[in-house]
Amino acid sequence: MIVYQKSKAEFRDDVFSNNVESIIQAQVLQKLGHRTGQSEINSWRNSMQYMDRVLGDAKIPDDSGVSIEYQLPYSGLRIDFVLTGQDADGADKAIIIELKQWSEAKATPKDGVVATYIGGGIQDVNHPSYQAWSYAAYLEGFNETVYEENIKLLPCAYLHNHPDNGVLTTGHYAAYVAKAPLFFKSDAAKLRDFICQHVKQGDRSGIMYRIEGGRIKPSKQLADALAGLMKGKQEFILLDEQKVVYETARKLAAKATDQAKQVLIVRGGPGTGKTVVAINLLVALTKQGLNAKYVSKNSAPRKVYKRKLTGTVRGTLFDSLFVGSGAFLATPANTFDALIVDEAHRLNEFSGMYGNLGENQVKEIIEAANFTVFFLDEDQRIAVQDIGSEEEIRRWATQAGAEVHVKELHAQFRCNGSDAYMAWLDHVLDIRETANPTLDATDYDFRVVDTPDELQQLIYQKNEERNRARMVAGYCWKWVSKNDASQRDFELSPTFRHRWNLTSYGSHWIDEPNSVTEIGCIHTTQGLEVDYIGVIIGPDLVVRDGEVVTDALARDQYDTTVKGRKKLLQTTDGPALLDLVIKNTYRTLMTRAMKGCYVYCTDPETAAYLRRRITQPA
Repeated sequence: MIVYQKSKAEFRDDVFSNNVESIIQAQVLQKLGHRTGQSEINSWRNSMQYMDRVLGDAKIPDDSGVSIEYQLPYSGLRIDFVLTGQDADGADKAIIIELKQWSEAKATPKDGVVATYIGGGIQDVNHPSYQAWSYAAYLEGFNETVYEENIKLLPCAYLHNHPDNGVLTTGHYAAYVAKAPLFFKSDAAKLRDFICQHVKQGDRSGIMYRIEGGRIKPSKQLADALAGLMKGKQEFILLDEQKVVYETARKLAAKATDQAKQVLIVRGGPGTGKTVVAINLLVALTKQGLNAKYVSKNSAPRKVYKRKLTGTVRGTLFDSLFVGSGAFLATPANTFDALIVDEAHRLNEFSGMYGNLGENQVKEIIEAANFTVFFLDEDQRIAVQDIGSEEEIRRWATQAGAEVHVKELHAQFRCNGSDAYMAWLDHVLDIRETANPTLDATDYDFRVVDTPDELQQLIYQKNEERNRARMVAGYCWKWVSKNDASQRDFELSPTFRHRWNLTSYGSHWIDEPNSVTEIGCIHTTQGLEVDYIGVIIGPDLVVRDGEVVTDALARDQYDTTVKGRKKLLQTTDGPALLDLVIKNTYRTLMTRAMKGCYVYCTDPETAAYLRRRITQPA
């Protein structure tokens, strides 16, 4: 969406009138439909004055194009400033300029991330060069006009209030600065020369309007790169019924049209390969030239699998292939060829930080694509706001006139392939009665340990094998280390002192080499797996006289999975819902591992109950 587009001469007239920020504001309201805060208005006023000075050189043609606040297709992201024109040979050029008001920024150990003062405090944000480069990479990878008509995109960033102190151009930031040059407070002349080097003639071919009208379709280069990254990776090989589901989905995606929507529901328990099929589908459909995206509510699976594909923590043009479930609030109908929804049981009714946007995520996703596949395990619904059920999907699919298909993944490859363990777990957690009230300890390496230190020792030992052992817990401990990294959230013994995982490693906790010392939660483990898992069962689930008893009030007050628990406990259905959420949480945590699960219970009676349910080998 082009918000503001004029010639260089017209832009300079708007600045000279001392009214450029009001003109941009009016265009944002008209084109994007929302009002603008005063801080953003002030930033336009200030930054456009600086850009006016840079463009004051007569060598930059008056009929060059100036676009401000260009919104990337199917995204809420906007490019601050684009200058368009032709070089001396008549080739189309578009200079993408990310503008920053910062007067100071600090380096962080995170790739492509810096810290600066924004919104009343210090926050982690994208490095400006990374940000500008990623916008260019998105257009180069998905806008057919850009890659077919060979429009050259030149990203850079201008920090007109920030001195060049070397912080943002050295170390692990240097690679991004090489891709998108960084210009500082004293670099107006350098930025002017950069523009003059590439734009010798005015914009005579309507570059931004052509980009605006370009079809969003993955480039062959992107598709080939993605397919190449899959080759030889064992974790992405399809087995048995996984292949059947995959081929069914490919066929339906090719068949689907605006008038004949297709919806595929894939049922599958933990470890049946739902995500393996989903990632393979993303690659295959992209290779077919279809505009497809991988969708999940939780960011952890998206980030971990993107990292597995790229082999690096660095953001790449693959970023836009992995999106959150709330990304389709205002997406026009049938925008995408295919949406691949993993962990569909975690979908919510509403979107946004405060859960107050949109109508229904299932509806919005189905409407946005010709073909949608939902990978579903209703027994992994672990929050009161989770609405992703087969019934809900069918309801909205029918309303959209979509044809619904169902496939099932039965064979599970986690928990040593032990269906008996899965059934036993459901029985002992009182989720459902099964024919497996006891567990044969030889079937799967399941142990109940006496102390947190024993759990820690086992996980540390197992982690030395392949960096695939982690500790997790129910959300019963306050996250005090969030604001003070010197604090420890878990102090279960003098030698068991740990932090929640989000403190240092965020969503990459599960595969960071040194993160074994941190404790994971349901939000960063669901949809992922390790070889060995150590589970801490807190006071939210205890056993009394042989009966499993849950207590939502024992969860930390900030645990969003039991949001509104006090009110729910006063309703007819609320207690049963909260009971199921807590039991499903531990079921999910205790099914994350391929080879073994070790459990420490903070309640001794609960530990004794689990031990009695294990048949020890003779």
